Amino acid sequence: MGLTGCSAHSNLPSYGLVPEFILTDQAGARFDSTPVLDGHVWVADFMFTNCPGPCPRMSSQMRQVQTALAPNGVKLISLTIDPRRDSPETLKIYATRYSARPGIWFFLTGDVETLRHLDRDVFKLGDIDGSLDHSTRFVLVDRKEQVRGFYLTEEPDAIQRVIADAKLLVKERL
Repeated sequence: MGLTGCSAHSNLPSYGLVPEFILTDQAGARFDSTPVLDGHVWVADFMFTNCPGPCPRMSSQMRQVQTALAPNGVKLISLTIDPRRDSPETLKIYATRYSARPGIWFFLTGDVETLRHLDRDVFKLGDIDGSLDHSTRFVLVDRKEQVRGFYLTEEPDAIQRVIADAKLLVKERL
C-alpha cells in the first residue's frame, strides 16, 4: 500500500534524547516537559529578556515559526540564560511583546543547574556561566523527544528550513 504523500520517516538525523525537565513558565506555573511536550514536535532556543544583541531578532524569528507551525500542533520553548533577572513576570512581559500564544510558546526559567544541563549537555549549545554569551541556534525536537536539527538563525534560510523540517516531522510515522 502507498504512503499517500507522507514519508514514513524523514531523513533528519538524530542527535540524542531530551530527558524530562521541570522549570517555571512565564505564568509562574510549573512546566513539566513530559505532559506538555510529549507527542509534539517542538522548537527550542536560549535567550534572555534584556539582551542587546541577537535575542530580539531570534524572538521575532520564533514568532514566524509560531505563525507557520501552531496549526500543526508544534510547540515552542524559549529558555532564559539569565534566570536571576528573568522572573516569570519579566518573561510574561517579553512573551506579550512577541505575541506568544498561550499553550503554544513557553518562556521558561528555573534553577541555573537545570538550565545549564539543558544548554550544555542536552542541546550542546554552550554553557550558562554568567557571561550571557549564548548560542543563536534553534533546536528541532521530534515527538519522541529526539533532537533532530540545529538551525543557525543568522543564516538567511534558517527559519524556512526549521519550518519545513518541523512539518516533515509532524507527518513522520512514530
